[in-house]
Amino acid sequence: MTPDRPLADVGVLVTRPAAQAESFLARLGELGADVLFFPALAILPPAHPEALARVLAELSDCDLAIFISPAAAEWGLAAVGAWPEAVAVAAVGQGTAKALRQRGIQTILTPSQGADSEHLLALPQLAQVAGRRIVLFRGEGGRELLADTLRARGARVDYAECYRRGRPQADPSPLLAALDQGRLGALTVFSAETLDNLLTLLGPEFPPSLFDLPLFAPHPRIVAHARALGFRTCVETGPGEAGLIDGLVEYFAHVRTV
Repeated sequence: MTPDRPLADVGVLVTRPAAQAESFLARLGELGADVLFFPALAILPPAHPEALARVLAELSDCDLAIFISPAAAEWGLAAVGAWPEAVAVAAVGQGTAKALRQRGIQTILTPSQGADSEHLLALPQLAQVAGRRIVLFRGEGGRELLADTLRARGARVDYAECYRRGRPQADPSPLLAALDQGRLGALTVFSAETLDNLLTLLGPEFPPSLFDLPLFAPHPRIVAHARALGFRTCVETGPGEAGLIDGLVEYFAHVRTV
């Protein structure tokens, strides 16, 4: 290990969807990690594109569009095409805001800390929304807290469900071999659904050593879910890719000095 490669010789399992993993994988590689990439979540087109089309037909009449995730930014903006300038934009977290900026939207309301509905709803700009029309870009299904709260505050809220999450087809053999050989030192997950898919893809006979891996996740709900499944060491990191990488670096810096 050197100061510029603090994750040297650490086997890191990355489970992000393939379309979202490029920058995360590159950064881990720069830090020296020995990465095993096993996508356990797939991002797919919406099952009901006609419903999305109906919402988007009235997008220019909306006051605010809120994007729930980087995938919502990617798929939502692809479906919209030219963005109507009169419609303000908000993002649940900095990772989603980054994805929006990469696609040409520069003025974005987003919390400076945190990456969930609670932090966004705490912003003063969303305290008084009575009579405003708001559209939420998200995947199919998910939490209702944001919409329910905005409706309780008097807003009209519609969903633009622009993608859906699924379980990919994957051969677990390389991952099972890595577990058997003890080549992994960390597991990274960005959603509870990803973790559920991972266990399903591995099958019922996966090595119990999986539960011994330190698990790193950027939100307390994911950590709580992992603990309920039986993972013994669960580390809640800061939000997004940057927070998770900082958590990995800090954890292994401590482990190597003990």
